[in-house]
Amino acid sequence: MLFPVYWMVNVSLTQDRNMRKSTPDLLPINGTLEGYRLVLDQQLPYLATSLFIGLGTVVLTVALAAPAGYALAKLRPRGGGLVSFLMLVAQMVPGIIMAMGFYAIYLNLGFMESVPGLIVADSTLAVPFGVLIFTAFMSGIPGELLQAAQIDGAGPVRTFWSIVLPMSRNAVVTVSLFAFLWSWSDFVFASTLDNGGTNQPITLGIYHYIGNNNQQWNAIMATAVVASVPAALILILAQRYIAAGVTSGAVKD
Repeated sequence: MLFPVYWMVNVSLTQDRNMRKSTPDLLPINGTLEGYRLVLDQQLPYLATSLFIGLGTVVLTVALAAPAGYALAKLRPRGGGLVSFLMLVAQMVPGIIMAMGFYAIYLNLGFMESVPGLIVADSTLAVPFGVLIFTAFMSGIPGELLQAAQIDGAGPVRTFWSIVLPMSRNAVVTVSLFAFLWSWSDFVFASTLDNGGTNQPITLGIYHYIGNNNQQWNAIMATAVVASVPAALILILAQRYIAAGVTSGAVKD
């Protein structure tokens, strides 16, 4: 599983003339940073666009999924079971089907080739997952805490904002991480809804960089390495929150 990652780093540091050898080098002998220089010169706009889309997707996903999870877990509205079932069904819909639906909608609304359009589209993958995570996590919050808040005069909104959401930090981090990773690595929505636009994510940057006549594989691999760094750092920093957010509630007996 890790060999393609190793080979990606190896090729990103290899000179072009050494890639044409009959026996490739297992280590970047006489390595070069030329590929990374080209990344800084040519790929930074794509990286900035992906970062903006990723952060926008995180904000929109948490803003929609956290209140929905709170409502399903604690307010228990009529039809909540059906909503939870629909969230599971939404996870099973292939992304290409969603992309074609968004294409028809955006074509009529004029949202094609726009960053907000991609943020909304990417959020449709993360919101159902986020609702399920928040519902499972918030179900473990003791009802006595919410009753105490109601006695003190707090309404549902104040209770959610001041008590439930701070206690759901692990779930917030988990949902935010997955939403960011899904939007960062998205290619289907990007190629369908923003292919040819001025603000394209890094996935399209890499795709367009691999032309039929492009021989700068060290630059292509260097772009892939740089694009992998943000996701890898976030995973390393947030891994303990992910385990807690997926497997436990706010309070353990």
